[in-house]
Amino acid sequence: MAAPEAPATTPVPAPEILAAFEAAKGFMPVDEGLALYEAASAAAALGLPLVEVGTYCGRSTILLADAARAAGVTAVTVDHHRGSEEQQPGWEYHDPTLVDPEAGRMDTLPVFRRTLHAAGLEEHVLALVGRSPQAAALWNTPVGLVFVDGGHTDEHATADYEGWAPHLAPGGLLVIHDVFADPADGGQAPYRVYRRALESGAFTEVSAHGSLHVLRRTGQGI
Repeated sequence: MAAPEAPATTPVPAPEILAAFEAAKGFMPVDEGLALYEAASAAAALGLPLVEVGTYCGRSTILLADAARAAGVTAVTVDHHRGSEEQQPGWEYHDPTLVDPEAGRMDTLPVFRRTLHAAGLEEHVLALVGRSPQAAALWNTPVGLVFVDGGHTDEHATADYEGWAPHLAPGGLLVIHDVFADPADGGQAPYRVYRRALESGAFTEVSAHGSLHVLRRTGQGI
């Protein structure tokens, strides 16, 4: 299967899609979102699903879904919707409006569904609600893109990589978010996964935009 080729012009989301992205709860800045959209558009040319690990409220899912819609493929997003470590009470990224008052726990699923509905993209997304390793273990279809943006502990980031990267088709793209070489800038788990992917010999770096790194699968041995 041939690697996705860069389009003659850089794809950008329509104004209404970009507006929906900016209006959604989440942490990805616009410049990194545009880089993700460009990667998703290129990977979608393989005609295979685009997989996101770490949905939160659907901010980045909007971009993947729109790129998938344009190519006639499906965006798949995986999350247990109980929030990652840094989103729990007492932590920097905790949002009390996302706590289910009955369960007393984080629940981003209702907001995610409203996000997709508002953007008109529900039918282009398959949402898997559960733990990433469990979903990856059951998955048996090649994918064109894996976007790793889930839990930022070594345990979770490593499990996301080990579970989903092997499903990438030759020429598919591995996109890793929150990659910080300097510990002063952020957690190191995504950076260690990024280094592992490069050192495996299975990936070649395509581009980097802020903390978002894009790698192409060019070999085996993940």
